[in-house]
Amino acid sequence: MGQSEDLPHLPVRHRVLVTIAIMVSTIMQVLDTTIVNVALPHMRAALGASDETISWVLTSYILAAAIAIPITGWLADRIGTRRLLLISVFLFVIASILCGIAQNLPEMVLFRALQGVGGAFIGPLAQSLLLDINRPSQHAKAMSVYGMGVMIGPIMGPIAGGWLTEWIDWRWCFFVNVPFGIACLFGLYALLPEKPLKRRDFDLFGFSLIALGLASLQLMLDRGQHADWFSSTEIWIEAAIAVCALWMFTIHTLTARKPLFSRELFGDRNFMSAAGFMFIIGLAMFAAMALLPPMLQGLYGYSVVDTGWILSTRGVGVLVAMAVSGRLVAFVDPRLLIAGGFSMTAGSMWMMTGWSLDQGWTPFVFTGVLQGAGIGVVFVPLQMLAFGTLPPTARTEGAAVLNLTRNIGSSIGIAVVMALLARNTQVSHSDLAQHITAAHLPADPGQLQRYGEMGTAILAGIDGLINRQAAMIAFLNDFYLMAIVSTLVIPMAFILKKPKRRAAGSGPPQPVSE
Repeated sequence: MGQSEDLPHLPVRHRVLVTIAIMVSTIMQVLDTTIVNVALPHMRAALGASDETISWVLTSYILAAAIAIPITGWLADRIGTRRLLLISVFLFVIASILCGIAQNLPEMVLFRALQGVGGAFIGPLAQSLLLDINRPSQHAKAMSVYGMGVMIGPIMGPIAGGWLTEWIDWRWCFFVNVPFGIACLFGLYALLPEKPLKRRDFDLFGFSLIALGLASLQLMLDRGQHADWFSSTEIWIEAAIAVCALWMFTIHTLTARKPLFSRELFGDRNFMSAAGFMFIIGLAMFAAMALLPPMLQGLYGYSVVDTGWILSTRGVGVLVAMAVSGRLVAFVDPRLLIAGGFSMTAGSMWMMTGWSLDQGWTPFVFTGVLQGAGIGVVFVPLQMLAFGTLPPTARTEGAAVLNLTRNIGSSIGIAVVMALLARNTQVSHSDLAQHITAAHLPADPGQLQRYGEMGTAILAGIDGLINRQAAMIAFLNDFYLMAIVSTLVIPMAFILKKPKRRAAGSGPPQPVSE
């Protein structure tokens, strides 16, 4: 590679400081997707909401982000990447302040939607800028840094949220963004240069279709458990709208003269394969993260803070693996790294299917480190192959698509495992209860009712034991499902184009046509 070919697309004077500012904005945004979850019970009481309506605090953020992400590329071309990132961080900080002072549920839902719009653009812009300000030979390290922030944020969120809620106040889950956001704004404003503007028409029809489709899909996934899924007319309507709108968007993208997303993205085999892998990462990583807190707290009796510390071990695996894979990608076929990373993830899931109710904390930590390492090994080479064949001008749009597919994967994965958990718990409870007879109990259940409250308490205790066992079976079934999905995706790594070999020290391998 010649010296001129190894120059950054967007030169900066203080690359380290700019990288820190970009990553602070990324971690702040990603952290906010999970830090609020543990504060919901406290928010419900303060805002006068019910168990069902308080979920709109999460839903509004997810919906707004899903609708906004697709226009990231167009907005960046229209008003400039630097200006859009500054506006996004500023909007996110202002919305965080408003969320912290909200007095009722409608205010909170509105401000969370505003926060979702601001946060939607930060992830794709950060990923694109990290590639732009670094030389191609440093892209692997840049994606390692980015991946650490993206993966560590959801893991550390419950710890930070639990600590702030327990020791200060739930409103500080929002106020904590303010000092970091302000520092980030000053750093970006002073150091980040602007990329050349690229004027292009806005595909209003295409945006309307994808916004309607994604909003309906997210509503269906979020409301499904409350509405008993397809037993509800509401869910059928939302599913029909999502399918029709997204199908029409696909046809429109393939046929329109100036579609919302460049057709160049969808004609790139590596990029589309990477998008599929990002969907699986969202499904496997975030579904497991959604299952473990209720399992550790409900079945094993860990506190919120202890649960957060146990889950943080995934972060250790992510950090170590990304640091290593960022170097290995220059010498090892990235496809082998991706296959190996998914093998580690699948192996950790298979180990989780052997958990029991009487085990200690060691299996949680070991599988957590292994699973985090698997995701960390996959992330860097996957990003390298995804962007290796895209021109620099398509990076922001490509990053938006990758972030969108990861978000959709996590939403679908969480909805599926939670629905299966509820249903399998009921089925397992029924199966276990029919084997509990008088021969297995110290007294006939019919006679226990004669003892009044004492007899009722004994029966409730028996039912509680059955519920605990049934819930454990349901959790293990979910782990089986995720292990199977992670295993089946391993051969798909070789759909990616084989990278061309380079001499040592010449930079990371770049994919080429076969």
